[in-house]
Amino acid sequence: MFEELLEKLNHKSYISLETTPPHSAQFRPVIDKIEALGLHELVDAFSTTDSPLAKLKYNALFAAQMLQQRFNKPVIATMSMRDRNRIALQSDLLGANEAGVRAILALTGDPAKMSDQPHAKGVLEGDSTLLLDMITCFNSGIDHAGRPLGCMPEPIYPFAVMNSYAKNPTTLLRKMQKKIAHKALAIITQPVYDLQSATLLLELLEEAHIGSAHRCQLILGIFPITKFRTAQFLSAHVPGINVPAHWLDTLREAADISGEAEYEAGFRLSKALFEQIKALHPKIHLMTANQFSIAKALLS
Repeated sequence: MFEELLEKLNHKSYISLETTPPHSAQFRPVIDKIEALGLHELVDAFSTTDSPLAKLKYNALFAAQMLQQRFNKPVIATMSMRDRNRIALQSDLLGANEAGVRAILALTGDPAKMSDQPHAKGVLEGDSTLLLDMITCFNSGIDHAGRPLGCMPEPIYPFAVMNSYAKNPTTLLRKMQKKIAHKALAIITQPVYDLQSATLLLELLEEAHIGSAHRCQLILGIFPITKFRTAQFLSAHVPGINVPAHWLDTLREAADISGEAEYEAGFRLSKALFEQIKALHPKIHLMTANQFSIAKALLS
């Protein structure tokens, strides 16, 4: 399963679909919706998020196991540094390993002050590279303290994330170099909204590889926008994402006509972007905030 994922990442086209576990004791309805739409037949892998924006959600590792069991496709499970110390991180990695969850997306995590749980405190013993280092240790048969494990884990596949935009491209280059130095197999970017940004990221990756024997793949994030208020929020409040002015103008004008016109304008822009990115670099991570009908329309 995971070997096929790496083969596609390294040599072929690849597309993964993000899922966000709900604020609920059940993840199965999300899986049922994916199956009803036939999305499992249109993607190569899934991912599960880990309480994004520090909002309480169903556990990403359990969700990943359920997705894998239902569709027999690899799932990249997010693990946030915000909520676990190095004991808990390693413990979760060991348990997930025997359960077959072996692709891990290392994330520093959104600040705990954003949480919907009063008085929640962040742990943050380090940034996401600490988790990447733990995975490197486990793949060598030792824990992060250098102690041999009683049983060698199955190989764990580390993924990382990074911004898709910065005023100074050197900032992006340094982040790529850091992820590569800590042995990430692939870097998933935040959403890109134009070919210029995507091309720059690919050029920076080539530069980041200079002097490193470790090769890392780039997976371009795409988040379709079908509402002007979403575009405005991403543009104004989410660092590391650049929504072009013509997207904002088009969606604003369409929203003044009707909600239907707004959706159609946004989907048209998103579909065109998806096709352009696929032609440029067919390794894509699709994010829809569980609006799976939009994912189905893009992929069909």
